[in-house]
Amino acid sequence: MGEVAKIKKFLVEARYHQQDASSIDMINLMKQYKGLVSNLEPYVFNDGSCRKLINLGGTIPVRYKGNTYNIPVKIWLMDTHPFNSPICYVTPTADMCIKVSKFVDHNGKVYLPYLHEWDASKSNLLGLVQVMIVVFGEQPPVYTKAKAPYPTQQPMAGSNPPYPVFSSNNPLPYPSMPQPAMPQASGYPCGPTPYPPVSSDTGYPPAYPSSANSGYPPPYPPMQSQPSPMTSSPSGYPPSTSSGTITEEHIRASLLSAVEDKLRRRLREQFSQGTAELETLRRTNMELIQGKSKLEGLVGRLEKDCSELEKAISVLEEKEAEMDKGLGKLSAEEPLDIDEAVTTTAPLYRQLLNAFAEESAIEDVIYYLGEALRRGRIDLESFLKQVRALSRKQFMLRALMNRCRQKAGLAG
Repeated sequence: MGEVAKIKKFLVEARYHQQDASSIDMINLMKQYKGLVSNLEPYVFNDGSCRKLINLGGTIPVRYKGNTYNIPVKIWLMDTHPFNSPICYVTPTADMCIKVSKFVDHNGKVYLPYLHEWDASKSNLLGLVQVMIVVFGEQPPVYTKAKAPYPTQQPMAGSNPPYPVFSSNNPLPYPSMPQPAMPQASGYPCGPTPYPPVSSDTGYPPAYPSSANSGYPPPYPPMQSQPSPMTSSPSGYPPSTSSGTITEEHIRASLLSAVEDKLRRRLREQFSQGTAELETLRRTNMELIQGKSKLEGLVGRLEKDCSELEKAISVLEEKEAEMDKGLGKLSAEEPLDIDEAVTTTAPLYRQLLNAFAEESAIEDVIYYLGEALRRGRIDLESFLKQVRALSRKQFMLRALMNRCRQKAGLAG
């Protein structure tokens, strides 16, 4: 199965929301960097929930001091990609150790401004990997685990140091770092961490804090290589004496140096953990403060709406009281005569009103006479006689109304 078909199958199986955009983003990255391979694996969250997510695992080429190293990484894509930033980890092999810095914590999780400021319209996986290559080229995230044997005899002049040295002609696939005098277990985990613990209340890994809120860098301080005050040679072994033998003083100094270095690593680990917890608490405090301000705004708006509602209720009660009062007055009064209720302000208007009423009555009489003729109640001669008389009277009333309108200025 081709890589494109496999990606599309993974997207459908994991039910990604934006399958087309996610597929294009992954294919563009894998065309540029052939060392990455897509996989569909379960991602375990801190609350014990598990979800199948697509990850791009493999190596990316990083230039460090003139040499190219293959850094193992794994990029997890949320099912809301590209609207949520991916989660990146450095996954060291068995012979690697994570070098903690402000960009990589002791679990291998990668912190970058590009992830903090992820924007679906501008950010993509190709840009993310290019930023990782630049950052890892300045601060490599892994180093080799060199095993320095316990010294039983004084190194001869011109012999090799107690850890391997690699030249530019034979580079490792990852940069080497100087080791302490005694081979002690590192304070940081070595090897891949495919499912690191992550805090989340929603089933998702915690979002990278924005640069505006947290003021990047992330909470993990960089590891600095500090020479032991008990040693003067680069390898951490006490300087040789002219006799060519190792005394109890040398062994004691070497043990003290190893114990001091181990304690220093433990202190750095505890400091990193405390700083990370403090940063988490600080972000939680900021979120609580923002939530408090939102709640206060909502309470203020609710109080304002309640006051406006109370005012509207009082106005409605006043209007209802006025309506009840008016209804009471109307029920107490005697029934009105319609003819007496309609009055005019001048005799001319009264004459006009009476003529109009009489003319309307004549029109009704003519209509009913026609109905009586149609039904055979009256004969034609009586009908014509009555209609002629009523029409003459109707004509006179209409002429009177026209004269009254002209006098009252209502003509037209």
